[in-house]
Amino acid sequence: MRWLNQYTACPESLGFFDALTTNTSSASLDDYLRLMRLDRPVGTLLLLWPTLAALAMAAGDFPPLELIIIFTVGTFVMRSAGCVINDYADRHVDGAVKRTKDRPLVTGAVSERQALQLFAGLLASAGLLILFLNTTTKLLAVGGLALAVTYPFMKRYTHLPQVVLGAAFSWGILMAWSAQDLGVPAQAVLLFVGSLFWIVAYDTQYAMVDRDDDLIVGIKSTAILFGELDRFMIAVLQTLALGTWFLLGVNLNYQGAFFVGLIIITGLFAYQQTLIRDRSRDGCSAAFKNNIWVGVTLLAATLIEVVL
Repeated sequence: MRWLNQYTACPESLGFFDALTTNTSSASLDDYLRLMRLDRPVGTLLLLWPTLAALAMAAGDFPPLELIIIFTVGTFVMRSAGCVINDYADRHVDGAVKRTKDRPLVTGAVSERQALQLFAGLLASAGLLILFLNTTTKLLAVGGLALAVTYPFMKRYTHLPQVVLGAAFSWGILMAWSAQDLGVPAQAVLLFVGSLFWIVAYDTQYAMVDRDDDLIVGIKSTAILFGELDRFMIAVLQTLALGTWFLLGVNLNYQGAFFVGLIIITGLFAYQQTLIRDRSRDGCSAAFKNNIWVGVTLLAATLIEVVL
């Protein structure tokens, strides 16, 4: 019951402002990198590829270089901030979960104060990037921040935190259009909705890895909500994503490459279904990571369509 001792060593009564003012020893650079998941960039890449695809779709060509830089750096910064606040929210339960028991906030390698200071610094960095964008995009960024901060705490109150994560991860898509003075047209909404379906599907795969532990500590997820229907519901969500993206391609008058990309993505989704067939931790984790190639395919197909 090592994790139970961690609960008492770090009681819930230590609040947000208490954590900011508590004196602690310094953490190493490696500890901070692990807290921001920069040693495991899968989540960042899953966020980046659709965002870059959105920039290309909105531009109808290769996107402006300055926007590529802003959105790429912004993706890394906000993903890192999301990981920090997520671990802060879960700091008293991660010790009971096999996959997360060695996270820096659980082991004490990074203190609560240091985590919150890092989170504030990352938000400040994101704020500087937003200064280079138009007013509409700045306002959208506020909504994206609210979703990113809210998501970690939704796991206590609803079995649908993956929906909140999906909206947060897809928010850059809306910003990609608005940053090019196009507002939020129907095409942006279609890509956003398709991305939302896709993210709920792959984050359900991710949640399946922790399902047994989450049931013990009281964390909610779509993997728990779906139960024995998890694989079927993932297939439904993947089909909805493909259908929405197909409508997007038609709406944008795409001719070939984009739809070939959707065929390849269909094959990737089918492969993921084979990986999760026995619901093993390793299989579900592999299926989740395979979604990097879904994002790569979506981006590549979009670039070929709009550039060539």
